[in-house]
Amino acid sequence: MAAAHHSRRWYLRIFSRKVSPPLDPSRDDLEIVVEGFDDVESCSTALERGAAVDPRWRPDSEAVLRHHLDLPESALGEAESIVAQDGYRRSATAADSASSDGEGVVRVMFERVQLLDALHCSQERSRMAGLAQRLGGSVAGWDALQPGEAASSGSGKGRRTV
Repeated sequence: MAAAHHSRRWYLRIFSRKVSPPLDPSRDDLEIVVEGFDDVESCSTALERGAAVDPRWRPDSEAVLRHHLDLPESALGEAESIVAQDGYRRSATAADSASSDGEGVVRVMFERVQLLDALHCSQERSRMAGLAQRLGGSVAGWDALQPGEAASSGSGKGRRTV
């Protein structure tokens, strides 16, 4: 029995995958690596641009995808419950800095962690546009954040902060 027990550990060590913990959206070293605030620009174009400039978007790493919506203040609770079904939450930074235009419309950000690609970005962008329209609001744009390589190396050059 003891031999079988030791061989099982050996087998698990070789074939098990180490899974890194998911990206924490409240990290201090997150940088905006790509953004899209132009309605006519495709997500693929924005992502290509983000991969070409510093700080660079890294397609193989998780990102915090944030959608910026302008919603009537009375619809915020309903919006939060709807987006929560898809794993979104109201951004912690947005809760502190939600701005009103004086007519009861509030800028709010909803975020979730995911691997970002053009197809899924477009789908989520469309989903948020439908939600905003249904609730009497509009979409301002989206951005994505990833941990900065500059933060890990100690250099702050070329850094866009949140």
